Amino acid sequence: MSTHLTNLTLKIWRQEGPNSEGHFETYPIESISDEASFLELLDVLNERLIAEGREAIAFDHDCREGICGTCSLMIDGQAHGPQRGTATCQLHMRKFTSGQEIVVEPWRATSFPIIKDLVVDRAAFDRIIESGGFITAQTGGAPDANLIPIPKVVADASMDAAECIGCGACVAACPNGAANLFTAAKVSHLNLLPQGQAERYSRVEAMVETMDQYFGSCTNHGECEAACPKSISIDVIALMNKDYLKAKFANRKELSRT
Repeated sequence: MSTHLTNLTLKIWRQEGPNSEGHFETYPIESISDEASFLELLDVLNERLIAEGREAIAFDHDCREGICGTCSLMIDGQAHGPQRGTATCQLHMRKFTSGQEIVVEPWRATSFPIIKDLVVDRAAFDRIIESGGFITAQTGGAPDANLIPIPKVVADASMDAAECIGCGACVAACPNGAANLFTAAKVSHLNLLPQGQAERYSRVEAMVETMDQYFGSCTNHGECEAACPKSISIDVIALMNKDYLKAKFANRKELSRT
């Protein structure tokens, strides 16, 4: 299979720090392989900048296999770029045409303040996860895998929700800066399974109300599902809303008994 070389122009957001003024800088890229990933493209550019004695572009990356959720770029106005169901690290140059100008920005959301260049602070996601707490698990030896019967449709739905990698594309794509898809995926992952039932209502109440402290409201635009690199369905948002409504009644009853 032959490799084609592509010439591109990158228009990249540069910002020295959280309190600095940001601006775009333009960088020509010559003869990049169409087999290179988008992050490899930035690596090539950074190597050139360092060789020229200039400061490298700061961007998040880790596993580069679409698993960790670290890569977080708006590419031509689209979270993770033009290819659906793909993280930035899985996007390759063959999706672009030679001579094209590509605009690269960090996530644009108030809840994700810019740290430097293309790096944002996604600690608000950590606060949501922390508020979810734990699941009740008996101590002792590990139980047999088939000890708790779980219908396949339930297990599949839970595992689909568990695919969320917490990248934040849903927030960046949402016109309201909402985190409902992320939160709903994390809630549904546990709330669908028997092991998650003991804390089901306290979990969803705490996570939704923590989410509301940092993020905007969901108005069902559906951009989150379109931008999600794991193509998680907005059905999980309906499940979360249903559980949250039940939680407000269930938890209120518990309080009235005390």
